[in-house]
Amino acid sequence: PGRLLDFVSNDNLYLGLIELLVLDEADRMLDMGFVDEIKDIISHTPYDRQMLLFSATYPEGIQALSKEFQQQPKEITIKAEQTKNTIIQRFYDVPKMKDKDEALLTLLGSKASESTVIFCNTKIACYEVLEFLRERGYHALALVGEMEQRERDQVLVRFSNKSAAILIATDVASRGLDIDDLDLVISYDVTRDPEVHVHRIGRTGRAGKEGLALSLMAASEIKKMFAINEYMNTTFDTSDISKLKSPYEPKKPNMVTLCIDGGKKSKLRPGDILGALTADGGIPGSDVGKINMFPNQAYVAIARPSARQALKLIQEKNMKGRRFRVRRL
Repeated sequence: PGRLLDFVSNDNLYLGLIELLVLDEADRMLDMGFVDEIKDIISHTPYDRQMLLFSATYPEGIQALSKEFQQQPKEITIKAEQTKNTIIQRFYDVPKMKDKDEALLTLLGSKASESTVIFCNTKIACYEVLEFLRERGYHALALVGEMEQRERDQVLVRFSNKSAAILIATDVASRGLDIDDLDLVISYDVTRDPEVHVHRIGRTGRAGKEGLALSLMAASEIKKMFAINEYMNTTFDTSDISKLKSPYEPKKPNMVTLCIDGGKKSKLRPGDILGALTADGGIPGSDVGKINMFPNQAYVAIARPSARQALKLIQEKNMKGRRFRVRRL
């Protein structure tokens, strides 16, 4: 919104002929603090234009925006699926908020998970948990609002191709997150919105597979659990985390991601990368994982034992008649 408003303010863009205005993921834009910019942009559009507003949740800020700028709007609600059969849910009692870090280690150590998403309510909490886990040997990444698109792409690529086992995210930043074989979701903070809780747990247990959703609940958050119970029309009993055994130590992910400074705009294709890695006595094809192509970068997952050789192969071989810079993420 800020960039668009700059164009409008500098008379580089005229919105006076707009007939249809669409606000997609409106709650995300409000959470990121763009409400004033959005209102300013809307004020430059005709009064009689049509306005469509899409939002995963419907907090007070969205209601106020609708009331201010929409005339007699029709509200269409699509109820979220509440799948119970394939998702096992548990709430673990934690005496105080400050005890959650150690409780999180207990949960991670009790499950041999290769793909875990941890949800926090704030960006600050995400970075604090990230630092805590990295200091203890976990390969973790953070996904928060206001990240540059390239940084966000790298995080999602590394998590989806199994180069990192843990993703710590806010609900807003994880919007649209779709990861195959996500076997564990942990709510480090219990959300205030029961519908958001359903969105969180719905990222595991897909395609008929069994998923596991665990929540760390301090005494101050018990009312939030009651609200979730009511919304999902069920009753969750709390579990004693001290009874869990933690036999699993953090281990290095099986894959490593290489970033190539060339992509679709350089006419680079996945086949070019695969050929450079495997031809003429290169690494086995089975050691090459997912290849993600972007306009200016390409990312390739490599089995950890072959990562050093793969890096050297791409550095030394020509693709599309030239050499590309490559680095390990």
